[in-house]
Amino acid sequence: MQLIEIFSAIEKIAPLDAAAPWDISGLQVAAHRSEADMLAVCLDPTPASVRQALERGAQCILSHHPLALKPALPRRLDAYHEVLCLLLAADVPLYAAHTSLDVNADGPAGWLARELELGNLAVLEATAPPLAAAPLPLGFGLAGDLPAPLSLAQITSALARHIDLSTATVCGPVPESISRLAYCTGSGSSLLREARAAGAQLFITGDVKYHTALEAEICLLDVGHHSLEEEMMRRMSGLLAQRLSGLNVVFVPSVSPLRPVLLP
Repeated sequence: MQLIEIFSAIEKIAPLDAAAPWDISGLQVAAHRSEADMLAVCLDPTPASVRQALERGAQCILSHHPLALKPALPRRLDAYHEVLCLLLAADVPLYAAHTSLDVNADGPAGWLARELELGNLAVLEATAPPLAAAPLPLGFGLAGDLPAPLSLAQITSALARHIDLSTATVCGPVPESISRLAYCTGSGSSLLREARAAGAQLFITGDVKYHTALEAEICLLDVGHHSLEEEMMRRMSGLLAQRLSGLNVVFVPSVSPLRPVLLP
């Protein structure tokens, strides 16, 4: 399959013109090749993920996070240098769908809302009009009503069927029951005020800072940066496999760099 066809399919789900102005979504590392038989999808373009993708025969790699938000000369023998060496030696391009994917609630970024069957959906921070025939504007984070009120324990139990909660933390007041919640994949605690304004009694995100937790006026569940986005990219790989029937699409799983402390 032509690389341009693969990139076009990605951009129909993750439109580049909708990415945040500070972001570097799109082609990260070019290649001489113009075709690929296998696409590998991963969350982070780490040396381990790129090496595993290449070992599985990938001829094109899609990551969520960019290789670098501030590209620099590869003048140090670090992970950035190692990934460049791996990709250039294999002549394999790297493409990143970062905030371009995050803003499309009708794509994989909306997986949790669909899994929890949320209704009356609202985007927390709208950034652009909706894509053609889409009901929601493009933007970051979602709020929605649960089909029936649930306790925090019931919600975390539902989450645990899909994501790793081993390093999750909770702060703020915990209501007896929750009928409306909001979430933002990755690092979304800056949208806590918008979640509260949208009527959410619970906000699920990652990378919550101490003072944000200290001042939280609604329940805030920090599931870490990795978990929601790892599942998002797994579902992105499945969606691309459906849309690109002539292409072999594989998902390269990863684990969070943060681990719970194991006491002796």
